[in-house]
Amino acid sequence: MANEAKNKVDPLDAATDVVAGALAGAVVTTDEQTPAPAAAAAGAASKASAAKGGLASVPQIVELADQLSACADQLHERIMRDIKAYDGRAVPAHVQATARALLEDELLLRQRANGLYADAATFIVKSLGKSQQNVVALTSAAAEKIRKIALIGDITGLVAGLLGLAGAAATGQAAPIILALEKIQTHVKDIKTHQAPASKPA
Repeated sequence: MANEAKNKVDPLDAATDVVAGALAGAVVTTDEQTPAPAAAAAGAASKASAAKGGLASVPQIVELADQLSACADQLHERIMRDIKAYDGRAVPAHVQATARALLEDELLLRQRANGLYADAATFIVKSLGKSQQNVVALTSAAAEKIRKIALIGDITGLVAGLLGLAGAAATGQAAPIILALEKIQTHVKDIKTHQAPASKPA
């Protein structure tokens, strides 16, 4: 009966379920003799993560790749919304040029995110000095700015910042990552966003 009860409460599964962004099969060490409750396991994992800083594990690198992919999705949706707003009419040359440039940036952002997925273990940062929550919050804010920006041309600097972060993350070095995060934060603060107008362009 003792063995059966032990099989029902697997501390590894409990810890894995509560750690956000954890990969399937990620290893979380616990005391198998006295398994902690799920909340306690989550707290311990959170404290360990905070001590290391962000991007300190494979799951955290993958979480960043997820965030960058989400930004690419928002960028693609925003570009298509601008183009479709012309409803079959001729799209001005300057709008076409901006759309093409941003589509190229979208593709590059996806490629860099895919690179992080593929080689996550290579890009672990030993001491970033920024928490994982900070990294996720900043990239989430960037995605929201892209979604709500009224003039799509106003996000080129922000998109460049995201590309810079993706490239910096691939170095596994804290200094360029911190610099990229600071640039994104600056762009996020500077951009004045509101819901894109629903009316069709003249």
